[in-house]
Amino acid sequence: MNNESPRHFELRVDSYSSLRTPGVESASVKYEPDEETLGLAAIIGGNARKLRKQRGLSLENLARQSHVSRAMLSQIERGCSTPTIAVLWKIAHALDVPISAFLSADQGEGVWIMSAAGAKRLFSRDGRFCSRALFPFDKPRRVEFYELRLKVRGAEAANPHPPGAVENLIVNSGKVEIVVDETLYSLSTGDAIQFVADVPHTYRNVSKTEAVMYLVMTYAQPIG
Repeated sequence: MNNESPRHFELRVDSYSSLRTPGVESASVKYEPDEETLGLAAIIGGNARKLRKQRGLSLENLARQSHVSRAMLSQIERGCSTPTIAVLWKIAHALDVPISAFLSADQGEGVWIMSAAGAKRLFSRDGRFCSRALFPFDKPRRVEFYELRLKVRGAEAANPHPPGAVENLIVNSGKVEIVVDETLYSLSTGDAIQFVADVPHTYRNVSKTEAVMYLVMTYAQPIG
């Protein structure tokens, strides 16, 4: 994967026809696929294989459920064939995923790079608090990883998260106060805290420099 966020491609189905001459059989049309077509086939194939394995299905199982032949599925997964929309819809329906799930260009199976330049950052209204997502934001998940930055005298009040959500936070630099359900905890550089986050909680920077924290959020149920 390059340093850009995952790309999405438009699936195109090109039709090829041959001219018929009376009494002469039509010849098949041969063409060389361009780099974009080859790249799209590889992306679809890799995602199809990953999604099938995630659901514990063999090629034979998926062939029965999707009504697409095992040979065709094998060709698709190996990037040797770009499926038509109709075929892709059958596979998506069998795997219970949207067609877009096949078109995300990730680097290999299970690898995502979140570049600093393309990071998703959220700021408070006063600009003193910044939250940067360190995980693929568009994928189902139970765990999230954030970089939090608080400017001098900055504070951020967080609403309760869903029941059972847990925050695990470490202070990378600075001194902060964490208020959890009206109880205050003071942390310095290197200190960590874990708490159930389905109650109101607040982060405060009480140092003379910007405070940097790293937060792992774990949910009881998958989100996204």
